[in-house]
Amino acid sequence: MPTHDVDVAELADLFRLLGDPTRLRVVMSCLEEPVPVTAMAERLGLSSSLVSHHLRLLKAARIVRAERQGKQVFYMAADQHIRGMISDLLEHLAEPDGEGELA
Repeated sequence: MPTHDVDVAELADLFRLLGDPTRLRVVMSCLEEPVPVTAMAERLGLSSSLVSHHLRLLKAARIVRAERQGKQVFYMAADQHIRGMISDLLEHLAEPDGEGELA
């Protein structure tokens, strides 16, 4: 658990970045396999320049990483922590409403 204001601020920045629906879609598009910008843009119905802009922000925050293969750059979730966090949140959303239950 974060105990320092710096940890909380960094965590808030991470959630702020992922709180943008387009950026979240970009991250989710490369959770399972590396994807080049052009394919990602096509899948998401966005321009390559917009996808590249979001990827720069996500890469700076260590949410995604890039790997060059020949002339193309492929992007993927930075690590299992990112994949697990998004997977866990999706599972949480799929759970039935537990209103009234005590853990």
